[in-house]
Amino acid sequence: MKRKGTGPDGLVIVDKPEGITSHGVVAKLRWLAGTRKVGHAGTLDPMATGVLVIGVERATRLLGHLMLTAKTYEATIRLGQTTVTDDREGEVTASVPADGVTPEAVDAQVAELTGEIMQVPSKVSAIKIDGKRSYARVREGEEFELAARPTTVHAFTVHERRAAVAEDGTPVLDLDVTVECSSGTYIRALARDLGAALGVGGHLTALRRTRVGPYAVESAHTLEQLEEKLEVLPIAEAAAAAFPRWDVDAEQARLLSNGMRLDAPGLGADGPIAVFDPDGRFLALIEESGGKAKPVAVFVG
Repeated sequence: MKRKGTGPDGLVIVDKPEGITSHGVVAKLRWLAGTRKVGHAGTLDPMATGVLVIGVERATRLLGHLMLTAKTYEATIRLGQTTVTDDREGEVTASVPADGVTPEAVDAQVAELTGEIMQVPSKVSAIKIDGKRSYARVREGEEFELAARPTTVHAFTVHERRAAVAEDGTPVLDLDVTVECSSGTYIRALARDLGAALGVGGHLTALRRTRVGPYAVESAHTLEQLEEKLEVLPIAEAAAAAFPRWDVDAEQARLLSNGMRLDAPGLGADGPIAVFDPDGRFLALIEESGGKAKPVAVFVG
């Protein structure tokens, strides 16, 4: 039986558990909210845990804009083994002892992978090639290459280094790291590229997303908690947290609601601006263009 929604449309910040797909979380939230109009911003692999931003009802229209924000991950990289998926869920394709890798060598290569870089995504990513997902092509045994694409790694910090021995007896080195990056950065690819640069191979053994834009894991809810009580961040609060704010007067609000273009507020924002009426109601997302407020998405009317 479908469960009736218990909150207004808005965002649900989920602390995704390991072993479930992002689509699986969406399906769960559709049942909890009692609506089919549910979507997510920024997919997490089944192996990964942490912040997954879910939009319910009108807030699904915010998600495409939220995907442009910065993200933070806590991860563990294993040096000394390469896998077909660039993470621990794939078959090991090569093992090279990593006990000779020095901290100085790691730090030097981490620095090379920080800043504006060109990154080749993992082949098991969801990128489409001629309309077909890359991971589907891998499963079917196709041979292909993905093009490098620009991305930004704002910070790549190694916190701890631990020597270990893999199941096949290879001496490996595990690195606990924090990565702050732009959307579209693949942490598995960072692990792969770090290992390759050090000559020993590497893959990801753990991944937890701790922040997506302004939404942190401290404010996220587990699926068990959401089953007890569906916590929805109202759309106005969600927009105020994610975008620069522009409060308009009643006449401006009326004109905007009727599809009229307003003079730009002159905030100089690089991206969408959230517009609110005198009562604090969220009206629209706009962008400043040619001195005018160009509507990106209108949420009233």
